[in-house]
Amino acid sequence: MIPKEFFTTSGRAISSVSKLNAFDTALEKAGIGQCNIVSVSSILPPNCKEIELKEVPTGAITYAVVAQMEGEGEENISAGIAWGWEKEGNYGLVAETHGHLNQKSIRESLEEKLREMARARGIEIAGINYRTEVLKVPPNHYGSVVVALVYGF
Repeated sequence: MIPKEFFTTSGRAISSVSKLNAFDTALEKAGIGQCNIVSVSSILPPNCKEIELKEVPTGAITYAVVAQMEGEGEENISAGIAWGWEKEGNYGLVAETHGHLNQKSIRESLEEKLREMARARGIEIAGINYRTEVLKVPPNHYGSVVVALVYGF
């Protein structure tokens, strides 16, 4: 089973009830709240095309590289994904990160991870794409940020 396409998406949300409810709403805002997500590692297969956000059928088993972070009142939370293709275009790599990072720091972390993945494989990345979410959780609330690279077949 080799994916033919992928899209990236993200969402962020707060809840006064629980982290789970914030996470669920963040998935909904990302457009993937209705599917069953299976987390996979970080290789883009040859000829896998990036597409626009695509509706995933309700209940579908959905393979994705996912970065997520939950937090509570007044915490800064962040998650992100970076992806890039090997210089010859043969395949791509995906890196994810999460934490209490600002926008600049999350991008730096993602770039460092992606470049280290490339070094380990003896390849060079032609360019890096990013998708990130950063949220300051309000007092007395829970927050969640989710970023996903979702595969299609």
